[in-house]
Amino acid sequence: MKTALLAPLAALALTAALTAGAAAQSKFPERPVRIIVPFGPGGSSDILARALSPKLHETFGQPFVVENRTGANGNVGADHVAKSRPDGYTLLLTDVASVAISPALYPTLSFDVQKELTPVSMIAYAPHLLAVKTALPVKSPQELVAYAKANPGKLNFAHSGNGSAPHLAGVVFKQRSGVDWVDIPYRGGAPAIADVVSGQADFLFNGALATLSFVQNGQLKAIGVSGKSRLPQLPDVPTIAESGLPGFETGTYQGLMVTGGTPADIVMQINRAVHAALRQPDITSRLASLGTDPTPNSPEEFKTWFDASVLSWAKIVKDAGVKVE
Repeated sequence: MKTALLAPLAALALTAALTAGAAAQSKFPERPVRIIVPFGPGGSSDILARALSPKLHETFGQPFVVENRTGANGNVGADHVAKSRPDGYTLLLTDVASVAISPALYPTLSFDVQKELTPVSMIAYAPHLLAVKTALPVKSPQELVAYAKANPGKLNFAHSGNGSAPHLAGVVFKQRSGVDWVDIPYRGGAPAIADVVSGQADFLFNGALATLSFVQNGQLKAIGVSGKSRLPQLPDVPTIAESGLPGFETGTYQGLMVTGGTPADIVMQINRAVHAALRQPDITSRLASLGTDPTPNSPEEFKTWFDASVLSWAKIVKDAGVKVE
């Protein structure tokens, strides 16, 4: 009789222990979480990370600490996340188009972008602005092309790093226009902007999120927008597609990723928190004022987009003959 009673009691005890263990494992986070931004302060990724950080802190009750790890067009920071423990405590917020471009440009890339990084959610999209220093005597993409042809090799093109989406936007623009200029790579968009503002470089492609305010305060002159339509904030600035390069469309696609192998429940907790943050009025109004659209989606949708982007960028890189030493 005692044996018959003990068996069910033992089973109940085991079930309770397993349930408690599962609950303990699923509790997240229990300590601060790092958001790795692979570019310097002041760029699009950094602005978004610092806007989301306090919102995630409010949701989870733990600090979300932004850490800038620059180098190799964002690959230093991305590699750090790829090689971290798959526990959700190390996130990557970056221009995910640049991550998708890397396999085509770096044959010896130290990590597998599709296996060692897991998409969490897209964050935002902003078109690139084609902006020039205020002293450059051009007011449109056509005038920039004419000036470049009249001054071959004399213009300096600043961009956020070799192989970045802004860099390739410039490469495609240059090839389709038949012009020539000197590329100057930087460790992120912010230092590229700074040198165009100071006149050390002549022009750049860069995401509207980090660039629009410099146009609005008169430090840069916007002459083109790389999106499908003009920005409401700059109604007189034409799209590049309507300025002689039909079909030209580029931009900065910002997304949040985590170390590959991170448990799906943790990925979904972060995904839901990001979506909630992007719905808050102060975030939506700020992004809108900077020409940027929130683009939250599911991890599955993000992965589908990312895998397709790896393939499409590989073709663009091959067709354009872009090489990074």
